[in-house]
Amino acid sequence: MTGRDAPGNVPDGEIPTAAPTPSTSAPRPEGLVPAGVAPGYGPSAIATPANFVTVIRLLVSPLLFAMISDEPSGWLVWAFFSVLAFTDGIDGWIARRYGTTRSGAFLDPLADKVLVLGSMFALVAVDRFPVWPVAVIAVREIFISLYRVYWGRRGLAVPARRSAKFKTLVQSLAVGAVLMPPLTDVTWLADGLLYLGTFLAVFSGIQYVVDGSRAATTLGDRSGLG
Repeated sequence: MTGRDAPGNVPDGEIPTAAPTPSTSAPRPEGLVPAGVAPGYGPSAIATPANFVTVIRLLVSPLLFAMISDEPSGWLVWAFFSVLAFTDGIDGWIARRYGTTRSGAFLDPLADKVLVLGSMFALVAVDRFPVWPVAVIAVREIFISLYRVYWGRRGLAVPARRSAKFKTLVQSLAVGAVLMPPLTDVTWLADGLLYLGTFLAVFSGIQYVVDGSRAATTLGDRSGLG
């Protein structure tokens, strides 16, 4: 499951050294990039097709959580979760086709977090997942969200790292392994994926903090940005 990158995303390993221009060639620490202007819908657009799909995912997620609480294993609940997870790729494709936006860069990761964390907490409520790894993942997500806001106010967007995208995929597989009837009783599989997803959450979170430290060192005082 992959989220839409923030506007102006560039390959991992690059971050602006000043007000960047297309000819900027100085080496840049990984992970922080300037917000750019996307084709199609402008960066400030809100009412976009991609955002419509994302909002639908957000609105129907509570229904999934109720289904998990009622019956944590079954083909219907597994299919519902799979559809919601798969549509993340759809809104990402739409965004890349018609232009990424700041609102989409915020809403898409939010929808992913709500879907995965909500499903995990529902499984905690029915005693299928232990609470501590889910709590660690939740704290990480809150911290990184605040971290993105911090850098966003200074004129930088924080695109999703590959490790963070893999983290989300592993966590989704952990939930899916519980919901799919043939795998429900294979507890070591879902638990192993959950613990791996917890490790990746912490690891990718540390990477983001390192990115911020490198940005501050490279760019100096940024209080006038944003």
